[in-house]
Amino acid sequence: MRHALLLPLLLASCASPSSNAITADSPAWATPAVVADDAVSVEVLFPAGSVSSAGPLEARDGGVRHPEASGWIDFVATFPECGRWRTEVTFTDGPEGGFTTWVEDRVGNKDGRSYNVTGPMVASEAALTPSRDGSPLDAGLHRMRLHHDGGAVTVTGVRFTMIRPQQITPRSMTQSMTGDEWAVVWADEFSGEGLPDQTKWLHDVGNWGWGNFEPQYYTVADTDNARQEGGNLIIEARPDDGGMAWTSARLTTRGKVSFLRGRIEMRAKVPAADGTWAAGWLLGDDYRDEVSWPYCGEVDIMEAVGKEIDDETGHGINHGSCHTRAYYFKQGNHITNVLPVDGMSTDFHVYACEWDEDEVRMYVDGVHYYTYDKKESAEAWPFDRPQNIIINLAMGGGMGGAIAPEIGSQQVVVDYVRVLEKR
Repeated sequence: MRHALLLPLLLASCASPSSNAITADSPAWATPAVVADDAVSVEVLFPAGSVSSAGPLEARDGGVRHPEASGWIDFVATFPECGRWRTEVTFTDGPEGGFTTWVEDRVGNKDGRSYNVTGPMVASEAALTPSRDGSPLDAGLHRMRLHHDGGAVTVTGVRFTMIRPQQITPRSMTQSMTGDEWAVVWADEFSGEGLPDQTKWLHDVGNWGWGNFEPQYYTVADTDNARQEGGNLIIEARPDDGGMAWTSARLTTRGKVSFLRGRIEMRAKVPAADGTWAAGWLLGDDYRDEVSWPYCGEVDIMEAVGKEIDDETGHGINHGSCHTRAYYFKQGNHITNVLPVDGMSTDFHVYACEWDEDEVRMYVDGVHYYTYDKKESAEAWPFDRPQNIIINLAMGGGMGGAIAPEIGSQQVVVDYVRVLEKR
């Protein structure tokens, strides 16, 4: 089933603008939630005088004209519910050669960060309504900014349409770390056929870049991208698929179950092609939108990129990391380590973390190579709160790098995922 959630989304986004749509200079708290075709949407129209990098803007052709070749327009929106949204920008004209645009969220945040929630969208005279799916946006007031680059533009506004509300995880499991023997308390052995077990896994959705400028569209319940087959989970990235440059899958236990402490392990084989980025990791259940990270915490158990794997031998490198507000890569001080792994694209290996009240330790095939033990503050140790498990195959992006030309479909193959405690 190809892009199962797109049809109702497209119906909603094609609905005529609501009379309740607001202008960007309205009081922030007045932004309404508009219901169209059973989808929640929020539309912001830019009036004359909109605040921008070029100063107040003049009205033009039903929108406002931004005269700079590269610039921005500020606006506010209030979202009625936390979830994943489609972001769609409507221009009425732009430079003949095309231009790029993107939406920034949480402008003026306390950490001084720039949260890109669409990735770069390409627009042209033939396609003046670029969009992205899956932008993570929490409920409440958001100060936002529309950027453009490539020439002067005339823009009407921005429309957000709900794809999926945030899934609240109904159950959290706390594992004992006292005892002599490990015992499995949760597992998926992938012994079925067809879709992954929908009682254990949720499919994340969209192509908003995932905070790393990744091009793939993560599909929902599509066996081309995620399936059980031959006793394994196959996550497959496919080029030129369904109108997308790449499709793939990102499975998470969010909305099903989360975990606090224990041993989390996965036995897997990763692809070796340049541009692939295979990962098995943990993300804090506190995550709502980009401002949540890295306060919520992240633990990278299996992280391998094809550009570091030898095409002939399959020998490569696994990256183990923890990200917290006190220590993370975007401020250049995150605590990480790597371990060479022989045949990581040709053979299965067991990637694991052991997480107790004081440390997070990483292993590959039983070899301990990483420890995180920073507990001097709540910002250094978010690991007293539950995390969910994620398995995905990304393409390109900040870590994957350039995608090799003319490569075909790529797969990460997972034998099992297990959570254990000591008894």
